[in-house]
Amino acid sequence: MWYGIQRQLAGAGYECAVVAPSLIPRKPGERIKTDRRDAINLAKLHRAGELTPVWVPDQAHEAIRDLVRARQVAVRTLRQARQQLSGFLLRHGRHYHRPAWTQLHRRWLASLKFDQAVHHIVLEDCIAAVEAAMARRDRLEAHIEAVLPEWSLAPVIEALQALRGVRLVAAGPHWRLNSATSRLGAVRAFQRPHATPGRHYQGRQRSRPTNADRSRLELSVARISREQLLRQERLAKPIRDIAWKAQERRCRRYRKLARAGKLPTVITAAIARELAGFIWAIAKQVQPAAT
Repeated sequence: MWYGIQRQLAGAGYECAVVAPSLIPRKPGERIKTDRRDAINLAKLHRAGELTPVWVPDQAHEAIRDLVRARQVAVRTLRQARQQLSGFLLRHGRHYHRPAWTQLHRRWLASLKFDQAVHHIVLEDCIAAVEAAMARRDRLEAHIEAVLPEWSLAPVIEALQALRGVRLVAAGPHWRLNSATSRLGAVRAFQRPHATPGRHYQGRQRSRPTNADRSRLELSVARISREQLLRQERLAKPIRDIAWKAQERRCRRYRKLARAGKLPTVITAAIARELAGFIWAIAKQVQPAAT
């Protein structure tokens, strides 16, 4: 909504900057909040040069974000539908001791028998919900794959796939490249990872990574797979070198944290945070003029 207001004001000839609320300086103990006080405070901060504007995406970029968000909602819906089906089966003592959500698993579901006929209705309804969610996710992924080549950040997306575990639109728990780049925006919006111009913030590391940051990879051994090698063939050597450096560093850090007895979720979060720096470095190689 705020981006739309900014575009309207800019189109009318007015200078308008968008500032993230988390970047607005606040005095300790200042708890009274009204529109008038906020407006006066923002005017004073703007006059003093204390406000840090954020990059405003254009309409095409924001449209990609909306499409990516729709896919993320579809993925969450699919996960919830699967959890509901699994919970129903567990309540009735039905256990599948093999990898789930495969064709064999679907056949096993079709062969289940219950004493109560109503339970078959519930089972079929849960299966239908899972299949509908899968179809929605796949449909949105196909749309994303179709529109990404026309996006202004398409070269960045292609370059970022040099990194291990980074793919165009990955199903399951792997890194969601489309989500990462939709938040990346113009490369010029970043001076360095986890910092804004003139500011430095060392936050507390989360013990559990978010869905967007999670990349469950085998990080104990650095190697380039055949699939990764094919993705790198059209890329420049500096980009390939950064990707290999990232893999070596992440593997070393993975082994170090594992030897220290850290939880897998903590290790994954630390690896994902370091990956953000290499994403920035590769994006800078692709769009040096924007930095």
